[in-house]
Amino acid sequence: MKNNKTLNAFDEDKYIKTQKQQIYSKMKKFDKLYLEFGGKLLNDEHSSHVLPGFNNNLKIDLLKSMKDKAEIIYCVSANDIEKNKVNADFEQSFENNIITRIKSFRQEGLFISSIVITLFKGQPNVIKFINKLKAMNEKVFLHEFTKGYPNNIDVIVSEEGYGKNEYIPTSRPLVIIASPKAGSGKLATALSQIYHDYKNGIKSGLAKFEMFPVWNLPIKHPLNVAFEVAMADENEVNLIDPYYFNKYGKLAVGYNKDIETFPILCNILEKITGKKFFNSPTEMTINTLLDSITNIKIVEEKAKHEIIRRYFKAECDYKKGQEKIETVSRIKYLMAEIDLNENYLDIVTNANKLSKDSGFPCIALKTNDNKFIYGKTKKYISACGAMVLNALREMSRQGDDFDIISDEILMPIVNFRANILKQNQPFLSIDDILIALSISAQTNEKAKKAISCLGLLNGTEAHATYMLPSQERITLKNLGIKYSCQPIFLEFNK
Repeated sequence: MKNNKTLNAFDEDKYIKTQKQQIYSKMKKFDKLYLEFGGKLLNDEHSSHVLPGFNNNLKIDLLKSMKDKAEIIYCVSANDIEKNKVNADFEQSFENNIITRIKSFRQEGLFISSIVITLFKGQPNVIKFINKLKAMNEKVFLHEFTKGYPNNIDVIVSEEGYGKNEYIPTSRPLVIIASPKAGSGKLATALSQIYHDYKNGIKSGLAKFEMFPVWNLPIKHPLNVAFEVAMADENEVNLIDPYYFNKYGKLAVGYNKDIETFPILCNILEKITGKKFFNSPTEMTINTLLDSITNIKIVEEKAKHEIIRRYFKAECDYKKGQEKIETVSRIKYLMAEIDLNENYLDIVTNANKLSKDSGFPCIALKTNDNKFIYGKTKKYISACGAMVLNALREMSRQGDDFDIISDEILMPIVNFRANILKQNQPFLSIDDILIALSISAQTNEKAKKAISCLGLLNGTEAHATYMLPSQERITLKNLGIKYSCQPIFLEFNK
């Protein structure tokens, strides 16, 4: 294993500068540029996990630097609303997550000009959501599935196809087409807008903003494999771009959906505009990521860690009935292709050994200076809570021969859980422990010193030998701890 100490390997300023240069270069060719935005605008944890030095909200910072020229159309699939799938990152419903995101964008000073509901066909839950958005004074537009798509270009590019979609008025030269997840209809929305623009005498164009896969890295580089693993449940696969190779004789990496739909896209754009826009999917994409990586070896290592965490997450989700076995199998296959398995992470092997030796469920944490700290589920504190207490003792350099939370504070919480909430196993969670610690810090200088070290947990890695409860997962994430779990339900019979 390589040294796990947190080091930056990504130049944020260079990335913003080079991406902006390419965006502005594309904008000069058109009256209006529709930029299909790949990945997450807000809280891009995947990128921050594989690119040390990448700020979770770097893409927000990029857009803020162009906010006078840009507006955002936010695409939401009616199918996703109807399913109302719980968002895995924030443990909240899909609908509530959409509203939260839009509010967050506006708080950052971005201009969300409208929301478009794609694949709309009168679904009852979707209509309720639309009414909710309108009650919030949002501008909502409805787009149905495009008639004739994908083969009948004459119908697609007609009043029966894109012409049936509501035209979304825009006022700025750069229109960002964003969405909460893949498959939300961003490309169809952009093409529909271009169709209407050309009818109105506006010469608009199209480009794609992407980070992954990294087109100018090898297809089996861990950074590209990590992206493929992250998208395993969406059936997205990295491929060599054949159009780029045929044109330039060089290898470039894209993903299957872009490559498969490229001929259709070209035909549609040529039908609308009378011009040929691109020679390959790679050429339509703005991606300067590799130029902004300052240490590729660190990035390779972090990408491997993220692949393994994604594998454990898929295993846990499958155990809970929330994921398909095909997704787990796909990730295992991708790991095997780069000779990677879960035991590559010493945090995993250490946690498993402690649990086996002690007979208790446990969680291991690896600090940014490569020290291992453990927590076991016993007495009345969860393994997660015990781990954080032990970590703060270590990080505050006060030894471990003292109590930073007295039983006078802990026991009333335990009794409340057992007697009032009627919980059979009233273990104190990590949240309980942190609240109790904050109370102790008012009168206990050692507790005060310990809680001041919470920031040192950011960037650490942890592995639990059981599936953590949802609230503890959220808290670990909020503390900046990158965690994984064995796909084992917690048992209390030890």
